[in-house]
Amino acid sequence: MGHERLDRIMDATHERVGEITGVRDSPDGLVIEGGKGRVLAFAATSDGRVLDGLLIAPGGYRAPRLRAPHAARAALVWTVWALLLATRVDACWQAPSRIAWCGRLLIVAAGYLVLEGWRTPARLPWWTRRTVEAGAFAGLASAWRLPGLPLSGGGAGEPVVGAVLVAVFGALLLRARRHRWGTAVSRPLVFPLRCGNWYVAQGGGRGLNHHASLPEQRGALDVIQVGRGGTRVRGGGGRGENDRYLVYGKVLHAPCDGTVVSAAGHVDDQEPGTVRYQPPYGNHVFIDTGAEIVKLAHLRRGTVTVSAGDVVRAGQVLGEVGNSGNSTEPHLHIHAERDGLGLDLEFTGITGPLYRGRTVRT
Repeated sequence: MGHERLDRIMDATHERVGEITGVRDSPDGLVIEGGKGRVLAFAATSDGRVLDGLLIAPGGYRAPRLRAPHAARAALVWTVWALLLATRVDACWQAPSRIAWCGRLLIVAAGYLVLEGWRTPARLPWWTRRTVEAGAFAGLASAWRLPGLPLSGGGAGEPVVGAVLVAVFGALLLRARRHRWGTAVSRPLVFPLRCGNWYVAQGGGRGLNHHASLPEQRGALDVIQVGRGGTRVRGGGGRGENDRYLVYGKVLHAPCDGTVVSAAGHVDDQEPGTVRYQPPYGNHVFIDTGAEIVKLAHLRRGTVTVSAGDVVRAGQVLGEVGNSGNSTEPHLHIHAERDGLGLDLEFTGITGPLYRGRTVRT
């Protein structure tokens, strides 16, 4: 990086934190401590002595008082939804009339529409997901009471509430799944992963894609691999090391012809469920097609096969899927941008919109 650039970085850091008193490791990354404050930093060396990369976080650092793992937060959301659904399923069994039963079942249907449509059920262990989904059958089973119930007699407004919820949630979900930004890649790309079932964990419009708020990433996809029963990890579920995830280490192919404008392969993979401060894209390959920049990120350390300036062809091996950068679990991030704005992705042989919850088979 050169002495002059390093001196400029250190001078700017001194202005922010004061005289540096030490550097320590933390669960969030390296912490540079000074008399006026602290900042997170990332540093990489090839031999323990020569500095290959340095990144200083733009804001100050304060350790969180409560550190909740990503998997625990996701489990909490599902638990709350499961409890809410359980109360509504129980209400179906307590319905005083057929009309009330219909309304309550529609409300249960709306809840499952949100759960299955807006969330990412493939991230859960299969036994957790199937247990929650079994509640739908419990609700339907309450229909055996219908012959003994009066047509009306309480809960007359519940069918209206249920129908409105199903219609609103359904319309919003359909709109988010079919969302297009209006500007697509100049020509369809080749899907970069082969021979598998690839689950879109992030993709589509707002509400289905957490990249939508970032202009250059608004059309991005996060892709994982799923196996039988929808599980994404070996052994049936749960949080574990990177190599337990089916997508980890899968060979990544170039989605287009072009020139590599940036590549990195020296960033350590994250521990699943945690995010230490690193360059956001981690190990990556950026390809200039002449019409747009196609970016592939979060690759596995030490597997990147190309360097800046290399000319690549579609289908060429670029590396392996990893868990580096701003990533909570192994996955592939891919997006294309032109003039700082994200583009709609299109792939040869794949029709229809790509949205959270869709499985692509290659």
